Amino acid sequence: MNTDSLIEEAIERIDRSKENGIKYSDVWCVLDRDSFPEQNYNRAFQLAASEGIKVAWANEAFELWYILHFDYLCTGLSRNQYKHKLKERGLDYDKADKDIYNRLLGRQLTALKNAQRLEAHWRQSGRNFPERENPSTSVHQLVDALNELAALPPVN
Repeated sequence: MNTDSLIEEAIERIDRSKENGIKYSDVWCVLDRDSFPEQNYNRAFQLAASEGIKVAWANEAFELWYILHFDYLCTGLSRNQYKHKLKERGLDYDKADKDIYNRLLGRQLTALKNAQRLEAHWRQSGRNFPERENPSTSVHQLVDALNELAALPPVN
């Protein structure tokens, strides 16, 4: 799905769940910018905010989150460049790899710190335009929330 249709699908699922008496404390959508038009990306954020949906995003590609497990990065790359960088770091990346979480878990603290540093970089720049901030991500916020649910100590 593209960015805003993903949020629309989440809204439909939330509505169906409510009809069945199921209420969620938090709903997260994970998306990346890819080559989707800026207006789709922005609309996704607007829809999510209007429905109380949290968004874990990456610009340009989700693979940024994997790179941050190894290095701090503040220069925009294409999806293919991310794959090349991951291979250079010994990670033979495959988008369908169901074990990627376990393979990178030992480096999660590094990724969280690097993502927070990148977030601070954009905050200090005075910009607040995720659609234009490349590279940028908020995936670490979702990971912190999941770690908290799993009773793991949050990273500060």
